[in-house]
Amino acid sequence: MVETTEQQTEAVVEIDCDELIGVFTNFLQFDVANGGASGDTIVTYWTQVKQYLEWCRESKLLPGAATRETIKIYRWWLLERGYKPKTIAIKLTAVSRLYDAAMEYGLMGSNPAWGIKPPSESIDPAARITYLEQEEATTLLQSLAQPLGTSIPLKILRDKLLLGVMTLEGIRTVEMHRLNIGDVVRQGGKVGLKVSSKRHTRVVPLTPQLGQILEEYLTALRGAGFDCMVDSPLSINLSNYGRGERLSRRGIRQMVDKYLQATNLKYMEGRTLSAHSLRHTAGTLALRNGATLRQVQDLLGHADPRTTAIYAHVGDRWENNPALKVGIDLL
Repeated sequence: MVETTEQQTEAVVEIDCDELIGVFTNFLQFDVANGGASGDTIVTYWTQVKQYLEWCRESKLLPGAATRETIKIYRWWLLERGYKPKTIAIKLTAVSRLYDAAMEYGLMGSNPAWGIKPPSESIDPAARITYLEQEEATTLLQSLAQPLGTSIPLKILRDKLLLGVMTLEGIRTVEMHRLNIGDVVRQGGKVGLKVSSKRHTRVVPLTPQLGQILEEYLTALRGAGFDCMVDSPLSINLSNYGRGERLSRRGIRQMVDKYLQATNLKYMEGRTLSAHSLRHTAGTLALRNGATLRQVQDLLGHADPRTTAIYAHVGDRWENNPALKVGIDLL
């Protein structure tokens, strides 16, 4: 027997919010990423869904009775509060996953958030790309150079490794945070890092100099009495508070900012750099220096080559400006 629309709506309204939360909890644990969702992913989903459920409560709406119109109103509410389209996209994805869970566990027959897109991005995607020019990257990385023959402090070795890997290899802050000693990969005389991202794991080969810095850092870690077990963090906190623990993502960002500020690269007219700018630097400079789009996509772990192509567009925009070919002398 086919239910009428009124019967379906009535069934949806009767869904208890606690029951919806319960199935979403199970869904995150057993279904997202085929049961292998990272802790960060789960926290992100929960944070966004809690905001949505709070909005429903304040709006006196039952989450189980949501319609497409409900989700559109929520989208408008987010936009009114100044959220950017990219952030709204994340929030809508989380809400959609909530209703995916309701469908998976038989609470709902359809997902009201399906097909609800975030507001259109009004800015040029390339305008979000901030990066270091090659000379600036050189200045940043050489700011940690130590006189020959001197003993390099453990903290300097750690920072050299992090800055070098992030600037030249494009590893994300969260990926650096997650790396363990056991993620160091050796193939003959070559060294790499097994990096876990949102969707997959990839091996990032290190340049010979970065490999040498890594080996010196590991030797210094052991010499200082720190654990170097397989599951020990690669990047450790060396401050008095939390010494020896895994360096947090915030700690990595603060470290990067410190060196950007010390080299006068953090704030410049028309540009503000961050830890993520180092990833953009790796992609942009690699393409400028002859790497193929496919090679850079593999290095950065992009699922979609169109994401990598933005770096090519950024470099090409300045280096091959069509206006330069006109040849009219203005001076």
